[in-house]
Amino acid sequence: MIARRALKPAAFACAILALTLAAPPAFAVNKDMVQLQTEVQDLQNAVAKLQQSNDERMGVLKDLVQQNADSVNKMSLLIEDLQKSLTAQQEAASGKVDQVSNQTQALNDSVDEVKARLNNLDKGLQAVQSQLQSINAALQNLQTPGGSVPGAAPAAPGSSPSPADNPTGVSQPQGEPGPLANSAKPSADIPFPAQQGPYANAPAAPAAPSAPPVADLYNAALRDYMAAHYPLATTEFSQVAHSYPSDQLAGNSYYYIGEIDYRAGKYTAAIKDYDQVINQYPGNAKSPIAHLHKAQALIALKDRDAGIAELRALIQRFPNTTEAAQARTRLNGLGVHPTAAQ
Repeated sequence: MIARRALKPAAFACAILALTLAAPPAFAVNKDMVQLQTEVQDLQNAVAKLQQSNDERMGVLKDLVQQNADSVNKMSLLIEDLQKSLTAQQEAASGKVDQVSNQTQALNDSVDEVKARLNNLDKGLQAVQSQLQSINAALQNLQTPGGSVPGAAPAAPGSSPSPADNPTGVSQPQGEPGPLANSAKPSADIPFPAQQGPYANAPAAPAAPSAPPVADLYNAALRDYMAAHYPLATTEFSQVAHSYPSDQLAGNSYYYIGEIDYRAGKYTAAIKDYDQVINQYPGNAKSPIAHLHKAQALIALKDRDAGIAELRALIQRFPNTTEAAQARTRLNGLGVHPTAAQ
């Protein structure tokens, strides 16, 4: 019993000693945990601050992006307005070019008509001059020297006078001159003929040669065209083109037939007529305007590429003409370059 009682304090002391020895490790673990928790809290605070900073920067970036988007939208609106304005200006310029082209064409038609009238006046003057020359020749024959009757040829030696030389019926000795030959003045018994000189008893002088039929027919067709008698003018121009295919007026006729078809809205037929001028009469004065109006007919038929090609062909063939300048303006209005890209 005594031994047991002695062991109890010893065991208690050992227990206390063991607790004492175990206390320091538990305290160290708690300190590390606290330090770790502190570091984790600091790290969370840093992450929160970084998140807040990123949020602020993202907000600024969003504002900048929105401002750029607004600027782009405003720029797009400005560009759209500018494009509309340019389109309106190009359409207005194109309309003015068409108006100038029509006025130029009307002026050319008027010039052609004036030329035709001047040609007719010139031919009339030539006819008057021919008649004056005939009258002057007749007057000169009336005033021949020696007082002899114009047109009476002297009798050949040894020949018997003809009844015209001896109207009295009295025979004259051979070798003796008749009364017309001996007398310086004509006898009262012998009347003057109605006409004197080489024109006596001769048919009337032929009239001055008339204008070539092709010119007369073309001028008549041009007058009908200017008077807007298009069916009649088409018939007359067609007659010129088929009757005189090698004449340059035939090329003019094809051009005016094309103009009549174009004004009637027959663009396909007008293109064929213009092709006749361009291909069959390349040196004709109507070739440049035929190119231009053919291009306009193609564009009216919605064949934009062919119309552009025709305008470029006009500029290449006739670069210094008024029609070429109109073609360049029309191409600019269509938004293409006057020359093809190489």
